[in-house]
Amino acid sequence: MIRPTLRRAAFAAAVTLVAAAPAAAQPLTIGIGGSPTSLDPHFYNASPNISLTQHLFDRLVEQDAQARLRPMLAESWRAVEPTVWEFKLRPGVKWHDGRDFTADDVAFTIGRVPTVRNSPGTFAGLIRAITRVEVVDPTTVRFHTASPHPLLPTELASIQIISRHAGTDAETEQYNSGQAAIGTGPYRLVSYRSGDRTEFVRNDGYWAGPQPWARVSYRFIANDTSRTAALLAGDVDLIDQVPSSDIARLRREPRVSLFDIQGLRLIYLIPDYSRTENPLWVTDNNGQPLARNPFHDVRVRRAMSIAIDRAGLAERVMEGTARPTGQWLPEGAFGFNSDVPVPPHDPEGARRLLAEAGFPQGFRMTLSCPNDRYPNDARTCQAVAQMWARIGVRTEVQALPWSTFSARTSRQEFNMRMGGWGSVTGEASYMLVNIFGTYDRERRRGASNSSRWSSAALDSLTERAAATLDDTQREAMLREAVRMVTVDDQAMMPLFQLVNFWAARRGVAYEARMDERTTAMSAKPAN
Repeated sequence: MIRPTLRRAAFAAAVTLVAAAPAAAQPLTIGIGGSPTSLDPHFYNASPNISLTQHLFDRLVEQDAQARLRPMLAESWRAVEPTVWEFKLRPGVKWHDGRDFTADDVAFTIGRVPTVRNSPGTFAGLIRAITRVEVVDPTTVRFHTASPHPLLPTELASIQIISRHAGTDAETEQYNSGQAAIGTGPYRLVSYRSGDRTEFVRNDGYWAGPQPWARVSYRFIANDTSRTAALLAGDVDLIDQVPSSDIARLRREPRVSLFDIQGLRLIYLIPDYSRTENPLWVTDNNGQPLARNPFHDVRVRRAMSIAIDRAGLAERVMEGTARPTGQWLPEGAFGFNSDVPVPPHDPEGARRLLAEAGFPQGFRMTLSCPNDRYPNDARTCQAVAQMWARIGVRTEVQALPWSTFSARTSRQEFNMRMGGWGSVTGEASYMLVNIFGTYDRERRRGASNSSRWSSAALDSLTERAAATLDDTQREAMLREAVRMVTVDDQAMMPLFQLVNFWAARRGVAYEARMDERTTAMSAKPAN
């Protein structure tokens, strides 16, 4: 084992050499709207973190811009038995420090994923099916599962592979400092400043060939206006989360190109189910605490949902950059249920349901949301609060920076909050397992279930679907589960699905991605 002091020295030397390497191609500066919170690739299952760390770390399987599987560190994979998946690894791959990538690193990665401390949203749900990792030889690894699990290759596309020699005993702090941030990816780390920027340099020895960008500066620019201004001023070459208010102007700007695609991210509202009594941030109209949590009553949840004008949000707040929805996948995705409509806007019906539930005069509450994570996040919450006020639910909006909001969400400190979930697997079970699966750390279920929703019937249906090899049968089960969550139980209030936008200066082309990842690897010099 390499002692920590020697690892630090090796990393410092590597960074010095990297920084001194001549730039043989042009640099790229990216301005992002979502704030990454760590360089640890297993710390937080959130898009900004994943986009950042994918510059350093590869996966066994990758997904292209349309969420289709492609070989990466694994050249091939197959089910050798109903409960055994075998992956053949790419030979000759090197870590940034020159050591060989082997199947032992894969086994180490799978063992670490569910153990990361203080994670606000783990990746454990993606490896929940794996009961044992078998290292057959340096380029062959087998994953054993308790039951057939056809989605395993898709789920492993979200797990970034780390090295045993750099990662042994390393905590999140060692990745953030750069000590353990040694990957097989297309870029090497130069520096990381949380809440500001990360600097990369091209990995000229990358197994897939060097990238076109010699250096990459990955900058966090929270303010929408500032992000657009930075692009027009030439301070950055590419931005994501293009402000909806700027899209028409940028389309007319000859120095700029826009790139867009229907995304996989749902923006939704969800109450806290962890408290039956004395709920946080909810009172009667006189400001006195409520004895019971009103959101445990499905009539209240339905009332709040049909009080929302989703078409109005999409048209006026999102300015055409989102599509109203009543579920979490776009049409055509695996598990999309055509029998689940966009909920109607029915304020009168909402008032009747509140009265039936014992709240004829409504109540007072707080809606919590981030103000720097999703496009128009705080504006959306303000608009919803006004809609709820019209049915007698006086709503105050609490808008917080993402770093604060995400940490407090994981501690169940909000009674009603905005959520955003990108189903990067391109099918319905990803949200079922991670957001609506009953929270169970040992079973690696409900990894991002901060609301603590729990339904034994839904858990059973989700598990049966996951173990069903026949695609037609599995999709029928997933469609049923979608209906259970969104119609029968109204466990959440879907608002809209985002259309993902990027803008780049002339000379840079970007491959718009359904999973909304913003990476230098998706940018290429334009002809």
